[in-house]
Amino acid sequence: MTTPTYFTRFPRIRFERDAQGILTMALHQDGGPLTFTAADHEALVDAFYEVGRDRANKVVILTGSGGDFIPGIDFSSFGDVSDPDVWSKVHDEGTQVLENIANIRVPMIFALEGRAHVHAEYGLLANVIVAGEGASFDDLPHFAGGIVPGDGIHTLWSHWVGPGRAMAMLLDPKPLTARAAQALGVVAEVVPDGAALARARAIAQGWLTRPEVTRRNTRIHFIQPIKERLVREVGYGLALEGASAAALVKSFRQAG
Repeated sequence: MTTPTYFTRFPRIRFERDAQGILTMALHQDGGPLTFTAADHEALVDAFYEVGRDRANKVVILTGSGGDFIPGIDFSSFGDVSDPDVWSKVHDEGTQVLENIANIRVPMIFALEGRAHVHAEYGLLANVIVAGEGASFDDLPHFAGGIVPGDGIHTLWSHWVGPGRAMAMLLDPKPLTARAAQALGVVAEVVPDGAALARARAIAQGWLTRPEVTRRNTRIHFIQPIKERLVREVGYGLALEGASAAALVKSFRQAG
């Protein structure tokens, strides 16, 4: 089978696809945990689009590297977010990346090790989440940092745990352990640290025993109500987030 050109197009995403069509998509930084940057924000739009349009992908597993998913973010890489031209790009990419993940029309698994403390919503768009014992979810970039959690994180958390709990979590962000997330119905399985990816691949192999149309249509069916919410909420949420980012920059300049 010919290796798709997009497998080598994104230096901070490692793609591996086995003979059965199980695609593993691992985010990394020089082989270790990814500190999220503006370049990643842009690259992931195209990466998820390519994954979704490639029918050779039969199941998609999203994971991280070096014992973490995304533990941190480089805010400075985004530039002056009070500039409307800068935020317009962030806004476009922020809506497109979630829509492109949601448009992946095969079952998805999020294999989480360590910290999903930035853009956990990418993993929350999977059908099944398998987490290592020491894994945790959090939301570092938004309310704790002074901006609105408008990029889809509220949409996805409220889908999983209900709006009241989601609002409380995002207004007072702190790590949510894998066991606590399992108790809330977010994580399907908790496994020993280091075993999440292997377990995800085992689940994926089981799914491959079903007809392809069944697998694809089940993903389409399950993701449809989430897609409707993304279209309704994320563009508006990112507009509000952009206004709050501009206000935050203004406060820094006044203080300085």
